[in-house]
Amino acid sequence: MSLLCCPVCGGALEQGEKTYRCGRGHSFDRASSGYVNLLPPRAKPPGDNAQMVAARAQFLAEGYYDPLREALGETVCRLLGGKESPALLDAGCGEGYYTDGMVRALEKAGCHPRAVGLDLSKYALRRAAKRTPQGEFVLGSLFHLPVADRSLDLVADVFAPVCPGEFSRVLRDDGVLLLAVPGSRHLWGLKKLLYDKPYTNDEEPPDHRGFAVREKLSLSRQVVIQGQAAIQALFQMTPYFWKTSPQAAARLEGLDRLETEIAFDLYLLNKEKPGQAGSAHTHNDKPNGKIGKR
Repeated sequence: MSLLCCPVCGGALEQGEKTYRCGRGHSFDRASSGYVNLLPPRAKPPGDNAQMVAARAQFLAEGYYDPLREALGETVCRLLGGKESPALLDAGCGEGYYTDGMVRALEKAGCHPRAVGLDLSKYALRRAAKRTPQGEFVLGSLFHLPVADRSLDLVADVFAPVCPGEFSRVLRDDGVLLLAVPGSRHLWGLKKLLYDKPYTNDEEPPDHRGFAVREKLSLSRQVVIQGQAAIQALFQMTPYFWKTSPQAAARLEGLDRLETEIAFDLYLLNKEKPGQAGSAHTHNDKPNGKIGKR
């Protein structure tokens, strides 16, 4: 049985070789690359375009963000490693770099994970489905998840919009929401080149109404981005690409080396119980950037 449900009637979808179909006869063809479109018809493809996806894939393939991928894998194993077939969703999965890391880590731990990756970019999903063929990949909206109520053990959201209402709906009562956001000094070296007055990122977790933060994990590294192609790929996959003046962006041209900090915060959240309010969390801001409880 698929983890997905019909966007028309909400019924469970059965996954066939080329088609998803619900009990009421609504059917959805899988693209030749492996993902299924569960969005209403649109005039043009939403989400990241081919250029943005290619830039991100090129940069991630160099391994600069491997520490985050490994940390996510370690965390999901700690949370779900005791389950035989844990069900998880990567909300805003992009090209599946982190989805694949979590799935592989769980498989290495002896689990048989059932994983869904959801994104608004068909260009990203083509790569994700090829990278992790044992997963289900769907073109869909975070604000209307085509997933049944209380069907998931974990929802991972890595740099994607947070939709607490939908995340709460699809998570089991004991499920976990795993948020990954940029740390306060993430890409500080890049910011210093782009802005006269670089700013730190917000150290508070994103909107998590209905959830209580049980743990905060932090890591950081100093990395050296080698080559103009990798530097430009990094720039194109950040929001700074759209917010930076041409004059500031020109400072990156011709650079063959960029030293910068990468920093990430991981928040583990549980559903708030009736009468529960507020949140408490522990911090792990170790200088060596290792992930773990303090």
